[in-house]
Amino acid sequence: MAPEQVQKAPAPDLAIPHLHVGALSRGFLWAAARLVVVTDAEIFGRYKVQRPRRLRSPHAAATRSLLDIDFAQLEAGDYVVHLQHGIGRYQGLGFLPTAAGERGPGSTQECLIIEYAARDIGQPPPKLYVPITEAHLVSKYVGAGKARPPLNTLGGTRWAKAKAEATEAVRDLAAELLSVQAARAAQPGFAFPADAPWQREFESAFLYEETPDQLRAITEAKRDLEAPKPMDRLICGDVGFGKTEVAIRAAFKAVLAGKQVAVLVPTTVLAQQHYNTFRERTADYPVRVELLSRFRTRRQQDQVVAALAAGAVDIVVGTHRLLQADVTFKDLGLVVVDEEQRFGVTHKERLKQMRALVDVLTLTATPIPRTLYLALTGARDLSTIETPPQDRLPVETLISPYDERLIRDAIQRELQRGGQVFFLHNRVFDIEAVADKLRRLVPGVRLAVGHGQMPADDLEEVMTLFVNGDADVLLSTTIIESGIDIPNANTIIIDRADRFGLSDLYQLRGRVGRYKHQAYAYLLLPRHAGLLLEARKRISAIKQFSTPGSGFKIAMRDLELRGAGNLLGKEQSGHITAVGFALYCQLLEQSVKSLKGETPRPIAPVILRLDFLEVGTSEPDPFTHRRRAGQPPPPVAAGLPKAAFPSSYVPEAQHRVELYRRLAQIRDRTTLETFQREVRDRFGSPPSAVELLFQVTALKLVAAERNVTAIETREDKVLLERNGDYVTIGDRFPRLTKRTAAARLNEIRRLLLSL
Repeated sequence: MAPEQVQKAPAPDLAIPHLHVGALSRGFLWAAARLVVVTDAEIFGRYKVQRPRRLRSPHAAATRSLLDIDFAQLEAGDYVVHLQHGIGRYQGLGFLPTAAGERGPGSTQECLIIEYAARDIGQPPPKLYVPITEAHLVSKYVGAGKARPPLNTLGGTRWAKAKAEATEAVRDLAAELLSVQAARAAQPGFAFPADAPWQREFESAFLYEETPDQLRAITEAKRDLEAPKPMDRLICGDVGFGKTEVAIRAAFKAVLAGKQVAVLVPTTVLAQQHYNTFRERTADYPVRVELLSRFRTRRQQDQVVAALAAGAVDIVVGTHRLLQADVTFKDLGLVVVDEEQRFGVTHKERLKQMRALVDVLTLTATPIPRTLYLALTGARDLSTIETPPQDRLPVETLISPYDERLIRDAIQRELQRGGQVFFLHNRVFDIEAVADKLRRLVPGVRLAVGHGQMPADDLEEVMTLFVNGDADVLLSTTIIESGIDIPNANTIIIDRADRFGLSDLYQLRGRVGRYKHQAYAYLLLPRHAGLLLEARKRISAIKQFSTPGSGFKIAMRDLELRGAGNLLGKEQSGHITAVGFALYCQLLEQSVKSLKGETPRPIAPVILRLDFLEVGTSEPDPFTHRRRAGQPPPPVAAGLPKAAFPSSYVPEAQHRVELYRRLAQIRDRTTLETFQREVRDRFGSPPSAVELLFQVTALKLVAAERNVTAIETREDKVLLERNGDYVTIGDRFPRLTKRTAAARLNEIRRLLLSL
C-alpha cells in the first residue's frame, strides 16, 4: 500500500475532556492548573489495600473431604476402621508380592497393612493388606471415649452386627434431626430484599481484598437471608480470615431491610472490639450501633434495653446479657453468634429458641464437635473460609520448659522491632507476682495487667492502653482468647500450656500473626514434670497444625483426643464406640439423605471384575453364589494392562493414597473432569495407566446412576448385578476380546447407557 493511501487516525480534540473512572491511593497538586486533588483515604484515614494474589486452585478445595485421613500423619499403631472388616491397628505401608501368573512374575502391589485380633489365644494376629487403590475403605478410628477399642477378627460376625445396629440407631436420630429442621423450614421467615445501592457502596468501602472463600461465604449468607425461611448457617474460618466482615455485611443488609441485629459474643473484651468495628464500618450511614456488656453502667444498660424495645437501635453488640429476659426487640431479624462454644447450656437453649424464629449466623474458628457434626451431616448449612489473607505467615510455635532467659529474650526481641507481647498466665491469685517477676526480667518494660475479676472500668482502661500502644506487654488471663485483633502484637507467651485444651491453645495462638509480620508463640511447660499422655498429644497437635487455615484439622483432632461420645448422648455413644465416628457420620449422612428423599451416597463403590484389565480390589466376589460348588473364579491372564497411579508418575506414596481416596469419593462427571485437570496440572501428562483409571471411574459413575452394583467380564460376555438381579449378556460383543482395554471400557459404558 502506498504511503499516501495510509489513513492516519484523527488527532484527539484536546478541548473535549475525557472522563475515566479509576482509583487513587493518594492525592496530588497540579500547580499549572491550580488544582489540588485530595482522596477520601487522606480525609478519613482509611486505605483500601488491593494486591494481585495467586489464587488457590478452586478444584483442589472442592474435592476435599472434612473427614479425610491425612496418611502422612497416620502413624503405625493408630486404630483404623475398614468398611468390611472393622476395627484394626494400622501397621504402615508395605508391598505385597502377588501370586505368579496373576500380574506377571515378580509383581508387587503397594498396600496399607492392618493388624486384626487373633482368633485363638497364642496365634499370631492376622494382617489385612489393603491395596492403596482402596484406601477410601479405611478411616481413622475416633470413638466415644478415651479407652482403646477391641480389635475385630477377620471373618467374624461381630463387626457386621455392630454396623447393622448402628445403622438402625442412626435412622432414628436422623428422623429427630430432620424434625427439628422441618420445624424451622415450616416457619414463615422473613425474605430480605436483594442488595440495594447502599449495600454495594458499603461493601466497596472494605479496606482489604476479599479472598475467594470469603466472597463465597458472603454470597451464601445473603442467599439464605433472601430465602423465605429462617437461616441457620455456620461460618467456619481460621482466626483472622475475615469471618467478622461476613457478619458485618449480613447485618448491614438486615438493617437496610428495617430489621434489628443482635451480635452475641462470649467476652466483654471481644464485645468492645466488635462494637468499635461495627461502628467504624457503619459510620457513614444512618445506623445506630450500641453495646450491652459489663463495660456499661447499669443506667447505660437500661437505656440501651429501652431503645431496643422501641426500635431505636439497629445493631446491638453484647455478651450473654443479650439473652436475659428483660431484653426485647421491636423487630429482630438477625442474630450473629461469635464462638458459640463459649456459651453455657442455658444460653444455648435460649439460642435454640431464637433459631426457630429469626435468621442466625454463627462464626467459629474451631467448631465444637456437635456443631461440626451437625454441619457434616447436612442438618446445618456450612460455609468454610480456608484461604489465608494476603501476606499471612504461619505462626512459629516453640515448645520449651519454663525458662526465664527465654522469656526475657522473647520480649526484648519483639520490643526491638517495635511490637507488643501477650503474656498469658491463667491464675488470678498470683498474677501480680508474675507481673513483678516480668518487671525484674525486663527492666523498663511498660506492663499492663488484665483479668476478668477486675472492675469493668479498670479492665476497659487496661485494654485501651494496650490497643493504643501505650503498653509493651499485656499480662492477662484467657480474656484475650476470642477475637482480639491487635496487629502490632506478634509474640505470645503461654505459661503452663499443658493446662489448656487443644482448641484453647489454637485460639490463643491466633491472637498473634494477624498482619504481615512473622509472629511467635511460646508454649511453656513445667520443668521436671512428666506430662499426661493427653497433654502431650495436645502440645504435639498445636505445633503440627501451625499453617493458616488449620481450624478444621484442629477441630477433628480435638474430637479424636476427647472422643465423640458427648456429641449425641449416652444412647448413641455405644454405637460410635463400635463402628467409629467417621463411619457413624457416613451412616447418619445416608439416613438423613434417605429420609429427605434424596439418593444416598453409596459407601461402597461399584465392584469391577474385568478379565482384560487389572483393577485392584479386596471386595467380596458378588458372583460367587452363581457358580457351581468348587468352581474357581475366572482366571486372570498375565501381563494385563493396569488402571492405576504408577509410582513413576506419582513418586510419593502418600500422594498416591490421597489421589486414590479422592478419586473414590467422586460422584459426578463434572467433579471427575475437574480432578483430571488437577492431576495433569500437578504431575504432567498422564500415562496410559492413569487414563485407564479415569475411564474406570467414569464407567463406575454410569453404573451407579443405573443402579448397577457389580460388573464382571468373561471374554465376550458381560455380567451385571442390578437391583439385586444378575444379568448375563452375551453374543452382543463377539469382538470384545479383540479390542484394547480402553475400547472395551467404552463398549461396556455404551451398554450401560442403553439400559
